This record gives sequence, structure tokens and C-alpha cells, in this order.
Amino acid sequence: MKSIKHIVAGVAAVLAMSSCGTDYLDTEYTRYLGQDEVGKIAAKDPTTFLNGIWSWMVEYNPTNSSSGPHDTFGYMSIMHAEDLHSEDIALSAAHWFNYDYQMDNRMQDYRRVNSHWTILYTMIDKANQLISLYPEGPQTDVEKSIVGQAQAVRGLAYSLLIQMYANPIDANGAIAGDRPGVPLIYTTADGKSLEEIDAATGRNTVAAVLAQAQLDLENAVDNLKGYKRPSKNFIDENVANGFLARIYLYTQQWDKAAAAAKAARAGYSPMTMAQLHDGFMDITNPEWMWGFDHNTETSTSYASFFSHMSNLESGYAGLGYSARLIDARLYSQIPDDDERKTLFNGPDGDADQPTAGSQLPYANLKFGSDDQFTEDYVYMRAAEMYLIEAEALVRQSKGSEAATVLAELMKNRQPSWNRQTVSLDDVLLQRRIELWGEGFAGLDLKRLNKGFDRNYEGNNHLAGFIIAVPAQDERWTYQLPQREIQENTHISESEQNK
Repeated sequence: MKSIKHIVAGVAAVLAMSSCGTDYLDTEYTRYLGQDEVGKIAAKDPTTFLNGIWSWMVEYNPTNSSSGPHDTFGYMSIMHAEDLHSEDIALSAAHWFNYDYQMDNRMQDYRRVNSHWTILYTMIDKANQLISLYPEGPQTDVEKSIVGQAQAVRGLAYSLLIQMYANPIDANGAIAGDRPGVPLIYTTADGKSLEEIDAATGRNTVAAVLAQAQLDLENAVDNLKGYKRPSKNFIDENVANGFLARIYLYTQQWDKAAAAAKAARAGYSPMTMAQLHDGFMDITNPEWMWGFDHNTETSTSYASFFSHMSNLESGYAGLGYSARLIDARLYSQIPDDDERKTLFNGPDGDADQPTAGSQLPYANLKFGSDDQFTEDYVYMRAAEMYLIEAEALVRQSKGSEAATVLAELMKNRQPSWNRQTVSLDDVLLQRRIELWGEGFAGLDLKRLNKGFDRNYEGNNHLAGFIIAVPAQDERWTYQLPQREIQENTHISESEQNK
């Protein structure tokens, strides 16, 4: 496996991290430094090395080619592609991401399969480089903050890889732990021998990958206790608990999911109804827990999330090449007195909106514009944690407690909402409405062992894309990249996903 070569090289690879702007790693300055010197620099300014991860997560076209498609722009291109594996978002025209919308972008030699894999395994690679700085484990608070954030990134990446490149949920909705998963990339700082590191680069079981993701995130929470981050670009204990809440929810550890989500949202409150109209583009929003603070140097203009997602920005969506619309049936399920309904046009559209995309029927107005493509990316919000906690409580037959938690969110969404108890369907509907367009719709359907059907009377989906995809259909799971099977001696052609 190509990634293992980077890890065995050890900390030297840290010095090759991509830089972007004066705040990032000066690779010329550190080119000839050894591990001790690198460790000292990291201790003095840990942001130097962590910025290499954050910049990679917004990298345009992370496929090592000189130029490329405008639908591979880092972490948010993954989340957007997965969002389109649902009925919640409709496209106004076929354009970038149309094969994702068609659920026809999963074969071993397809660009999407390779870009997702490259983005996530490079995140793991970069995280391992930081973990390798401290082969005996982190000792000081600064060292713990570096390793804790690296562990959080690695756990996040594994949690996404296993959901996309494996089928972890069986037909009964239970975790299928013995099914084939994905490679695990360790370092000797994980307490592994070179032989163990090499052996783990094959297709570990679903259970093994989920266990490693959980372990990484639990360790991250421990290492980040008391850490005060310099900005929301960085990961603190709250964010690590948010990742942990996600993995506990996925693995159906309901009590732990509720506790982690509650810990994650500590100190945060849902944004006000007025703030709902700020465009979901400013990292200073008090509800945002983690994101990326874009500027003119980091902007990737047309190859960016807001170009594709915001009908108000002068990108592909706003110009009308392919506007992002809310599914008509989902729109109809939002009560008229719910402020979130005003984040979308109704069935008649709105001719007073400023762009072609924003004038269309059902066009989303949720994501705004600064007319410079420097809108910030939201990776995690407190609202998600309220929803995870509520779902986990319902799963434990605690509908009234779930209603109490959900009420804290709903008072700033639909003040008339006063349910005394809620069902699982109630919570899941709120999740679809609240997190619309933020990357969760398709992953949730696969987690919940549900399919989707766009073929209903009055649907607003694009002709030729009005499809139905049942649960357990092979289209939910990407094949492994062809190059991975060719280069990884621990994975054979017979182990490829169908």
C-alpha cells in the first residue's frame, strides 16, 4: 500500500506538508531538520504542523495532477457527494456531481472513488506523522494537544472510510462486524511492530476499523482535556467528543452517544432565528464548533463547496448551471411557522432573489455569499449534538427526555413546538431539516439501513435522475480504488467489493 511507505519513512514526511500562506509550515526552513528538532518546533508552535492538515482538507483536486475537475476540493467535496446519495437535495441540471446524484460513481477506476480515498488516507498519513513525533507518547500539555488532534483526525477519517468503502450494517440494521473493511495505517508510536503495521494494511474487519476509530477518538478526548485552541480551525475536547458521539451513534452504543453529545455541546447554544439567515458561512457563529476559516489565499473559487452549494454565490449553483434545491416532499414536511422553511424558496420560486439559481422553485437560500468565494466551511455544529443526544435517548425508550433535549433546539427554530415526547421518526425528520446540505443525508440513510425513492407524484428531481435505491443495494458502497488493489500486496482482486 502506498500510504505505508510514507509512514515507515517516519517524521521526515512531516516536513513535506503542503503550505498555503505565511501561517503554514515553511518546508524550506525545516528540510534538513531531524526528529528532535522537529519535535522542538512542534512544541514551540504546534499550529505550524496542524495547519498542514487543515490546509489539506480544503485542497483543490487532491489527486496529484496539475489540473483537474471542480468536484474534488477536499473534505467538503466528500460530504457534498455523500449528501447527494439521498432524495433530500435535488439538482436543477446535470453538471459536476451529477454521477453522485445518479448513484453511479462507485466503480474502482472512477475519479470519485479515488479522490475520497486519497483525501481521507492523506489525512490519516498526516495525522500519523504528528503522532510519530512522540514515540513514547505525549508528555506535556502541548504534546498532548498535538497528538490529541491528530488522533481525532485519524478517527474521523476511519469512521468515514468504513461507511463508504464497506457495508457495515446488515439487513436487520445491526453492525455486521465480520464483513471486510478497510486498511488501518499504524505507526510504531501506536505500540505496533513493523510486522503488525504491515499486516494491518489489508482489509481489516468492520469491527476492527470501528474499534480503532473509537479508540482514537477516546484517546483524543483524554489528550485534549483543558486544551485552549487558538481558533475554531483546531480541534478541542468538545469537537473530539462530537466525533465520539458520532461513532457511538453509528455503533449503536446509545448511552455513550447521548453522554458524548451532551459533553460536546457544553458551552454552546443553538444559533438564534436571526442567525439562521447569516448564510452558514461565518466561523464566528456561536453555534459552530469546528470549521475552516477561509481567506483569499485558501479560496478555491469555482472548485469549492459554496460554488456548488450556494445559489446566492456567483458560482456554478448561483449562475444556474446546477442549482441546489430542497426535495419538494421534504419541504412540505417543514411547518409553516418553522423559521428554517424560510431558508428555501417555495414551489413558485422567488423572482426577487439576486441570482438565476436563487430564483428557482425550492432553491436553497441557506448558504450565503460574500462574493469572493471565501465563505467559511462548517464541519460541526452544536445542533447536530442536540440531535444525536435526542436520537440516542429515543433509542433507549426515553422519548420524554429526548423531547426535552430537542426543545432546546426547537425554541430557536419553531417556538410553537411543545412536544412532551418524541418518536425516532420525529427526531430523524428534524435531523434532515436542520442539517440539510451539510453532508449527512446519504450517510444517515446507509446507517439507518434505509433507501430512498425520488419517484413520487409532484417530485422536483431532475429528469433522468428520478431513481429509487433500496437499502443494501450495492450502489451504497464504493469499490476499493483499482490502484490500491494493484499496489497493496495484502488485498487481492477477489476481495474487491461487488
